[in-house]
Amino acid sequence: MRPADVEDLAAFLARLDPAVPVMPIGVGSNLIVRDGGVPGVVVRLPKSFARVAIEPGNRVRARGAAMGISVASAARDAGIAGLEFLRGIPGTVGGAVRMNAGAYGRDASDILIEVRVVLRDGRIETWPAARLGYSYRHSDLPEGAVVVEALFEGAPGDPEAIGAEMDRIAAEREASQPLRSRTGGSTFKNPPGGKAWALIDAAGCRGLRRGDAQVSEKHTNFLLNLGAARAAEIEALGEEVRARVLAHSGVELEWEIQRVGNPLPHAGGEE
Repeated sequence: MRPADVEDLAAFLARLDPAVPVMPIGVGSNLIVRDGGVPGVVVRLPKSFARVAIEPGNRVRARGAAMGISVASAARDAGIAGLEFLRGIPGTVGGAVRMNAGAYGRDASDILIEVRVVLRDGRIETWPAARLGYSYRHSDLPEGAVVVEALFEGAPGDPEAIGAEMDRIAAEREASQPLRSRTGGSTFKNPPGGKAWALIDAAGCRGLRRGDAQVSEKHTNFLLNLGAARAAEIEALGEEVRARVLAHSGVELEWEIQRVGNPLPHAGGEE
């Protein structure tokens, strides 16, 4: 479902049978869609939901489909610092708000003032950031709620310095992450006091394959699709990585990437 505007989305959800599940998606980053597909209704906001506007008080109002780089760039041009890290998040505002996305030492919760959502029953509400119950890569936003707008706040800054920091982030990502490969992004959450990639590497998982699914040799917290990997193979590879890390270090990695939908009957990681 691609709504024409907020009111169209609200009316659609209000009419929809409450038993039908609703899943909003952005550009598909941080997502594994299982081979059996997603039940119910998938909501994807169109380009009309991607507007970014500057407001007084070093604030940036962004609609739910705006990309992180667009928000960071608008803030830079307006001399608003503190949003540079969004340059390193390859997803939409809606996804960043829902999962408390973060990079380079900052999270969405650090800059969010309020969010406008359309709830599963069609109600349109504006919530202060505190209501989202943020923790690491998690919010209490209810199932089926769609983020249609967010208000962020930064601090006064020099556009050249802000731009330089964004360039540094872009260069660091290019050097350390498999950006030109088919991947869903960072796979596992960093455990307290540690780094998931280091634990994965120490467990001997760098380059580990299951069919066309592979642990990246460039950054071990990324799983790659080398061409024809099914979602079941990618997910099974991830579970193998978790098992090896647990056996090696005693740390149980938690999935960061969202796994949604239904597996195919009898689908597994190996034939």
